Amino acid sequence: MKKILLVLLLSIMLFGKNYLMANESNENVIRDFIISWSNLDADELVEYFADDGVYHNMPMEPVAGKENIRQFINGFIQSWTNTTWDILSITSKGDIVIAERLDRTIAGEKKVNLPCVGVFEMENGKIKIWRDYFDINTYSEAMN
Repeated sequence: MKKILLVLLLSIMLFGKNYLMANESNENVIRDFIISWSNLDADELVEYFADDGVYHNMPMEPVAGKENIRQFINGFIQSWTNTTWDILSITSKGDIVIAERLDRTIAGEKKVNLPCVGVFEMENGKIKIWRDYFDINTYSEAMN
């Protein structure tokens, strides 16, 4: 009986350690991803996604696959001259990372401070699915 309890306790301890390490690793990937947006480089950003990754700006249709995501990102960052995304809060559990942000973007003379929440489903250290929630009117009114 003691051996069974010891094996059970060790399993829980080891699983718990790996679980915490996975959370920290996934959070770090997303922190790096968010920071990378300031480079305005779609080629760099798409490398954070799994080959069959999905990027879903919730007011729009989802975009699937690295090449489609690259084209989608290029489409809207073309006019941007600067962007900085501030992480207001971030949390994770297993393969899910949730990041509350304030995206500060400049496109020529136009500026927008856009509150967002990104929900990331991770797989093997890559973004499998990214759902980004924000008010499209806040962005559109500032950029038009």
